[in-house]
Amino acid sequence: MADVAGVTMDEVLRVAELANLDLTTEELPHMQRDLNAILGHIAQLNELDTAGVPAMAQVGEMLGAEIESTGASLRADAVRPSLERAAVMDSAPESDGRFFKVPKVIER
Repeated sequence: MADVAGVTMDEVLRVAELANLDLTTEELPHMQRDLNAILGHIAQLNELDTAGVPAMAQVGEMLGAEIESTGASLRADAVRPSLERAAVMDSAPESDGRFFKVPKVIER
């Protein structure tokens, strides 16, 4: 396995900040160990020879065989009229007539 540069404590703190995690001083080394383990697993995956594996960006081709065998079909991707804004806003608990009003959940 190739050597993986370890995650520094500063990087752990930055990731925790970005994820809005309030880690204790006891949790920081555990998070550092876990992040390093994840990077180690990714390094192992990067060692696999995938030269003969075709790239897959969509699962539609994989669904083709299932659709043929079961007779199932996917919904047609068609443009349809959307709901009337006034009707939606009337049923909202709180709105300003144009947008939903929701309580603030993240404070920094």
